[in-house]
Amino acid sequence: MAEIDLKKNATYIVKDGQITEVPTPVEGYGTQIINWQGGKPCHGKLETIYKF
Repeated sequence: MAEIDLKKNATYIVKDGQITEVPTPVEGYGTQIINWQGGKPCHGKLETIYKF
């Protein structure tokens, strides 16, 4: 059984019983886009936004 730290801000994907943490934007600002196919997550896109 996998455990996650509930005190850590994060996004997780569970697929076929396996948990994967989605990377966070390097600068701390951005967007995470998860694509689904056949009822399962299949691809992810990470966009970083730079704050000036």
